[in-house]
Amino acid sequence: MPASRSLKHVLLTHELALFLLVVLTGLLAGVSAYYWQETSRQSLRITRMTNAAQEIRTNLFRQVKEISWARLLRDASAAGVYTRFSREIDRHFNVLRQSTESRAEDEAVQALQKSYRRLQLDMNRIFVDPYPAAEVAPIRLLDPAYERGLVGGFELDYDNLASLLGRTTRQLVEREQLWTGIAMWGISVPFVLAVLLLGLMRHRIQGGFVRPVAALTTGAREMSAGRLDVRVPEEGVTELCELAKAFNHMAQELERSREALVESERAAALGALVPVVAHNIRNPLASIRATAQLLDENTEAEEQIEIRQMLIETVDRLGRWVSALVSYLHPLKPAPMLMSPTAMFDAAATLLAPRLDARGVEIVRAVWDADPQVPVDVDLMEQAIYGLLSNAVDASPEGGRIEISCRVEGDWLRLGIRDYGPGMPFRPEPGGLEPGPTTKRMGTGLGIPVAFKVCKAHGWNIAFEAATGGGTEVVIRAPLAAPVLPVETISAGRENAA
Repeated sequence: MPASRSLKHVLLTHELALFLLVVLTGLLAGVSAYYWQETSRQSLRITRMTNAAQEIRTNLFRQVKEISWARLLRDASAAGVYTRFSREIDRHFNVLRQSTESRAEDEAVQALQKSYRRLQLDMNRIFVDPYPAAEVAPIRLLDPAYERGLVGGFELDYDNLASLLGRTTRQLVEREQLWTGIAMWGISVPFVLAVLLLGLMRHRIQGGFVRPVAALTTGAREMSAGRLDVRVPEEGVTELCELAKAFNHMAQELERSREALVESERAAALGALVPVVAHNIRNPLASIRATAQLLDENTEAEEQIEIRQMLIETVDRLGRWVSALVSYLHPLKPAPMLMSPTAMFDAAATLLAPRLDARGVEIVRAVWDADPQVPVDVDLMEQAIYGLLSNAVDASPEGGRIEISCRVEGDWLRLGIRDYGPGMPFRPEPGGLEPGPTTKRMGTGLGIPVAFKVCKAHGWNIAFEAATGGGTEVVIRAPLAAPVLPVETISAGRENAA
């Protein structure tokens, strides 16, 4: 298993990679900006020098032409025009000198300026010569061949400067094309790196954080559902590895604790159940033994029949108690369906009809202002209601009545069963395994524990209260919304019979 890294280290690595990507992008952007700025500056400089050289050449030829005509016509303002053109040409030479950035450019500008100075000296001699021979010079200046000979040296140096500037311009164009191609690739580099970084970050976060957290979440969900044998993989960043180790250790300790608790509860349950079993078996056995001792050879046939019937009833009672005990301890799982309280009470009352008629007991609906449907396992709840009504019938005097009620209290449904008997000789407690005492010939003493267990399995509440004026009232409260059944709830199968 590869060594895990801490979440801090992973985040720091990603932040550093992101920082380097930003620096690289900024560097490329800076180089591109500098290049374009430099290219633009060089282009403007070359354009400025080219324009200045052209202006010098144009002004020179205008100077030669215009001054020649002025001299030929003996114009008094010729000197002023000559001087104005000279100043303009000098200004453009200053622009050229300020714009040069290489030795070749300096030498070309100096050569052009020297050619102009030589040409200017020749012009000065023609314009200021007082001798008659100079009178022929203005006429010669009008000759194109003479003009080309006069400015030939200047033209040669001008062509050299123009050629140099042209080469520089072509170099700039070639460099621009080169950097344009490089820029196209340079723009894609940060994008490709960003995609790779994103993929790497996703892979690292998925493997080091997302999947381990999902495994921990699933493990916690399964543990909350009661699966303490679940284990999560110890992978991902260091912190999550440590958390997974702690989770697995906790699950292991909880599993051990649950096993110990189950063993402890089993021992406690057996400790509480054994005296009950012994008591409920010893009494019938003692009755059987005492009855058997009454039998002898001189026992009359009618008395033998009576004793035999007593033995059969005692054995049957013992069998019913054992069956009820097994049913009480049997694990179950409710299968809820929507059913109204009226239907459940009617079903239980129908089963009790023979006993009600025999004792003359009447079931009366005292308060019945609602009959909503609630989610309930009908068989289990009818069994519990049957046991509670059966206890009420046995507790009621002959010719008495049992009041049942159903009403809504907020978000709860309240069901009541009240008898007018002498009251209960003990106070039932939920969760107790010891059945209550019973004096009924057909009873088992497990009706109340079964009712407690069935109500608990449904998430309902049950309480036994001493009624005003005598008797006992059983109050069952059921939530109107479907309850969430406890995970540890063990419920009775449909085959349970009280």
